[in-house]
Amino acid sequence: QVQLVESGGGLVQPGGSLRLSCAASGFTSSSYVMNWYRQAPGKDREFVAGITSGGAFTNYADSVKCRFTISRDNAKNTVYLQMSSLKREDTAVYLCSASLRMGMPNTARYWGQGTQVTVSS
Repeated sequence: QVQLVESGGGLVQPGGSLRLSCAASGFTSSSYVMNWYRQAPGKDREFVAGITSGGAFTNYADSVKCRFTISRDNAKNTVYLQMSSLKREDTAVYLCSASLRMGMPNTARYWGQGTQVTVSS
């Protein structure tokens, strides 16, 4: 059974940090580009960060550059998103995808269900 399961979301104060995880099972995640997207209420899904299959290249949305770091451990079939200096506008459901391309949701083969991140004091 193919699954992508996100975890690590929660409530955090502005300026705080969280680390999200996305665990893959039922397929070879190391063959895919892995992306994080987010969707806030009433807004379109937006690209956050992506990493190539081997982990050599990454890409970030301008809104999260220098604050978020994507990484992957192919031995554990897991991709991570380290988020720091969180802002209220980072509040959203964060989803991971296994894709053919970075930042192109129409190339996603698999999606997770998402994990809620709420930044509030």
